[in-house]
Parts: sequence; structure tokens; C-alpha cells
Amino acid sequence: MKIVIVGSAGRLGTMLMRDYQKKHEVVGFNRTELDLADCDAIRKKLGAINFDVLINAAAFTNVDACETERDRAFLINCEAPGVLAEICNDRDAKLIHFSTDYVFDGDKHAPYTEKDQANPISVYGESKLAGEQNVLAAGSDHLVLRVSWVFGPDRPSFIDAMIKRAQQEEKIDAISDKISTPTYTYDVAAMLPQFFDRVAEGGILHFANAGKCSWQEYAQWALDCCRDAGVPLKARTVGALKLSDMTNWAARRPVYSVLSTGKYTELTGAAPRAWREAVVDYITRFYSKK
Repeated sequence: MKIVIVGSAGRLGTMLMRDYQKKHEVVGFNRTELDLADCDAIRKKLGAINFDVLINAAAFTNVDACETERDRAFLINCEAPGVLAEICNDRDAKLIHFSTDYVFDGDKHAPYTEKDQANPISVYGESKLAGEQNVLAAGSDHLVLRVSWVFGPDRPSFIDAMIKRAQQEEKIDAISDKISTPTYTYDVAAMLPQFFDRVAEGGILHFANAGKCSWQEYAQWALDCCRDAGVPLKARTVGALKLSDMTNWAARRPVYSVLSTGKYTELTGAAPRAWREAVVDYITRFYSKK
């Protein structure tokens, strides 16, 4: 297949580029090669390419910056996905667009399904929800894939920052009252090809590793895995912070944003592996060798 990946230098896009280049003809665009805030540039660059699948792994993801750069957030997270969907329609191609758990307000306190009403509480969440709507308005066979707490080897994420701190400091802490689920880029890359065909499932789909945790639990498990893998650390335990302690944050975050993967399991016959298992795999692959 001919695949275009937008956001090819990001945490998710880099993994997809590396994995899919082994089997497919892949063209990638990073943020300097394709400015998603410039819809005319998107049409010009992508309009000159023929492809079967377009994967949009790019977004304006700085949640706090979105609060003060609302116009830019909506250009990149809302308008651009709609343009990408139109370009895909012109080629009878499939768009796979990544979205976020931040489209929910966090008040449910039970795993969110694809049928639950979105109600974002930040500009980032608002812009991502509007982007979803633009994609699906262009065609119900396009796929909006919501993920949460994405981690992987290609760009540092939350647990990488926590491991780095634990290597440098004797005392570290993380928020204990915000709950969601990590999503491993390696597992996303493995599951996504079954949705490449235009006739494959479209609409909204949730994917994350199984289970749930707080940032404190997530970080503690990462440190435990490092200890078992022989990675030297100064800090061995992660103390607790509260969301209310984060007074420097401009944007509100959902307190609970666990994504239900029941629909994914029903469609594919396979359940995502547990987040703890995915973190073990990540630490073993990319930290025990350092």
C-alpha cells in the first residue's frame, strides 16, 4: 500500500514510519515539511501525491498553550483534519486520524465508550473534538482513533521524564488523583494495519492498553520495571501530588479519562494487552540496554 504519514517525526509518527516502511511504500511529513496551520499548503503538497491511506498523527498537543493560542489550535486540530479528509475523498483513500481522551470532561468515573457524549473542558479538547467532527462529516468510512497517555521510544513522554528524574534525584512525585490508561506506540503500530482498507471499520474507535492507573501508579511501575531491569536509579518510590497542586497549569484536565476498548475487542477478537505488560516491554527493550 501507499501510505502518507503526517506528523512523521512525532512520538507516534516515528514508530509508524519505521514499522510500515518494512512492508509498504511510505511517505512522511514532519512539521517543517508540512505546516498544518496552512490549509493551502496542505492541499498543494498532498494534492500532488497518490496514496491509499493517510495517517494523521500530528496535532497541536501543548494543552496549556492551546488556551492562549486558540486560533492556532483550531487551525491544526480542527481545520486541517477536515482538509486531509477531503483530499482522501478525492483519491478514494482512507484517513486514519488520531484523537484524544481529552474530548471528555472526566465526570463519568467509568470507562468512556465511543457512544458517550464528548464534553471537552479545555481548548485542546474542544479543537480535537471539532477535528473529529470534520473528519467524520467528510466520510463515515474514515477512522477517528482516540488514544490516551501515549508513550514509546521515539520521543520522551511522561514516564521517560519520571525515569530521568529518578536517575538524578532522590525524591520524586506525581499526581495521584488523575486516572487514565497508557497507550504504547508499539501496540498502536501493530493493530492499525487491519483498518487500512477503505471498507474496514470507520467512525470513532478507542484504543489504549488495558486497565487504568494514576500518574503516580504509572511512574511507580516504571521505576519498579527499571529496578528489575538493572537500570540504576537514585529514587525508588514516587510520592503523591494532587491535581489541585498544579496551580501553574492554564488548562483544565479531565480527572478520569479511561477509554473503553470493548468495541475494538468486538471488532477484532483481540483485547489490548495490559498497560503494566506494555511498560515492562518498553523498559526491557529500550532501557535495559542502556
